[in-house]
Amino acid sequence: MIFFMVIGWMSVSAQTVKILNSGSQASLRGLSVVSNKIIWVSGSNGSVGRSVDGGITWNWTNVKGFEKKDFRDIEAFSESTAIIMAISSPAYILKTTDGGNSWKIVYQNADTSMFLDAMDFVDRKYGMVVGDPVGHKLFIAETLDGGDTWHSLDHIKLPEVANGEACFASSGTNIRILNHGKYYYITGGMRSRFFDNSIANDLPIMQGKDSEGANSIGFKNKKQMIVVGGDFNFPDSATHVCCITKDGGKSWTYPVSGPHGYRSCIEYLKKNNWITCGLTGVDYSTNDGNTWKLISNEGFNVCKKSKSGNSVFFAGGKGKIAKLVY
Repeated sequence: MIFFMVIGWMSVSAQTVKILNSGSQASLRGLSVVSNKIIWVSGSNGSVGRSVDGGITWNWTNVKGFEKKDFRDIEAFSESTAIIMAISSPAYILKTTDGGNSWKIVYQNADTSMFLDAMDFVDRKYGMVVGDPVGHKLFIAETLDGGDTWHSLDHIKLPEVANGEACFASSGTNIRILNHGKYYYITGGMRSRFFDNSIANDLPIMQGKDSEGANSIGFKNKKQMIVVGGDFNFPDSATHVCCITKDGGKSWTYPVSGPHGYRSCIEYLKKNNWITCGLTGVDYSTNDGNTWKLISNEGFNVCKKSKSGNSVFFAGGKGKIAKLVY
């Protein structure tokens, strides 16, 4: 089914957010922007959406046999190839090579403790997925063949997590791969930490409750990274929802003026520009996160920049999809 775009405008500033009428009511947390034209999204009720014209029209499907699943993350490589992640009970990873007309199960785990949170790819072949603790350690798996097969990294000595420490499946961005064999991920809840491969350091972000902690990490390079989060039960609270490192995670500082509330996703754009979004709005920084300007009060779960262009898209609840306009 094809839907056409209806435009809504919010905020008057150097950057604005343009709402697109997706034609869906699904809760969307998975977003992958292949190019300025090709965008994939995923979410509740087995929903997967795809646009090949920059968000003007959308084609939707509810993956057959998975209509009750929540696809919290998606990674797309072209208009025909994409991978989706269903979080739990059991956890699944599926792949399509025909534009979403058919899907193949490439990973399945029925462990009752399994809850997948996010995945990331550094290229078309190498990717990783992170999940909540199984036993006392986070679940991590990798693929070397573009998601056709997945292998658990339980042979790697990973730090044990604290009681109540886990990951949030809020935007698919709490794991980021720098290159093959070099990756970063974050935890939240009762304890919030930054992991450089298997080396862990505490984060100075809001934490101590199940609803608090780090939600998303973005990096400019191996030294400069920003983490956002907060308390999704109190999304207006803006205290200690963002922290910045300039030395690869060894030390962290707060912005002079931070984002305006809980934020579930952050994305590096270009030069010194970053964008972050959450339930209460969208913030933009032009100085590597030192100060943030609220550019929209519209709430989203996830934001992503085009892999091969400059377009930035957002996705959120009730099928909400939008585009950043400069």
